[in-house]
Amino acid sequence: MATMVDVARRAGVSIATVSHVLNGTRPVLPQTRQAVLDAIDELGYTPNTLARSLVTSRTRSIGLAVSAISNPYFTEILQGVEAGALEHGYGLLIADPHDDPEHEREVAQLLHERRVDGMIIAPSATPAGLLRYLARHDVPTVFLDRLVDPPAGSGFRHDQVVAENTGPMASLVGHLAERGHRRIGLVAGLPGLSTTTERITGYRHGLARAGLPYDERLVAHGDSLAESAEEATHRLLSLGAPPSALVTANNAMTIGALRALRDRGLSVPDDLALCCFDDFSWADLFTPRLTVIAQPSKEIGARAVRLLLERLASPRLESRTVRLPSAFVHRTSCGCPENPVRPESPEAPRKGPES
Repeated sequence: MATMVDVARRAGVSIATVSHVLNGTRPVLPQTRQAVLDAIDELGYTPNTLARSLVTSRTRSIGLAVSAISNPYFTEILQGVEAGALEHGYGLLIADPHDDPEHEREVAQLLHERRVDGMIIAPSATPAGLLRYLARHDVPTVFLDRLVDPPAGSGFRHDQVVAENTGPMASLVGHLAERGHRRIGLVAGLPGLSTTTERITGYRHGLARAGLPYDERLVAHGDSLAESAEEATHRLLSLGAPPSALVTANNAMTIGALRALRDRGLSVPDDLALCCFDDFSWADLFTPRLTVIAQPSKEIGARAVRLLLERLASPRLESRTVRLPSAFVHRTSCGCPENPVRPESPEAPRKGPES
């Protein structure tokens, strides 16, 4: 079995250089790093991860806690996290907290006990227990998709990476208003999530910019789930004056809304225009093709890894919040013909410093 000494001899470098390449403990010239990697590949060298972790106090593993991994949006985030982790020689331990506050705290403890170097978490709507645990144990953490505030006075430093929500949602509503719609319904997400709050804010901004009044009866919470969104859509369509256009606030709720429209024999966009937050791989396979806001899900995952590695290298960094732009993908479910001119997306208010 090949050893680190064998790798060093084959690459023509010192054992220390091989160690730096494997552990990322010091910058190595690109050509030298490649020579070491080539030697590892040629010799079939397998590092002893357990022994290395005892020396460095690092396991080169990241804990990822994301609910609804079957959701295409979170699946793409997972792909971004995995690619970023592998690029830097890290492995992943993955858990699904099921958006349950008690379970997510238990998941964090489980990952922490597995000695992950840090965690990337999509927090629930009420993550107080999770935050107390992470702060108490000073776990290097990056939150993604949803913003959180640390416990007051805890001194807990963390990072966050999310997509723009407010401006893009306003652009969907504004576009429907430009199409002549005056009663625009919203199937909103789970109360308490920052994404839900920001997208409702964007909905209201879009109405205000179009000179339309806000009517709370036109907002129904689908709780970020297909089944709940189906019920919410039925409630909106049962109003005495139902909406002529509908915006759904995530891809799972889009599926629920489409089921409700099918059950009622309604056609999109002839009977009701539809726009959605979240793109997914089959959105342009529907008839009509869905007009959506596409979030940079893979980039969110990859950026979360980079933020976490920076925090591992410099634990006392101030907390950072990064917002990534979302894109308006203009198709035909809004009632527009094919290949329309893309509307401008209003700039969203930002929370926290950019990184």
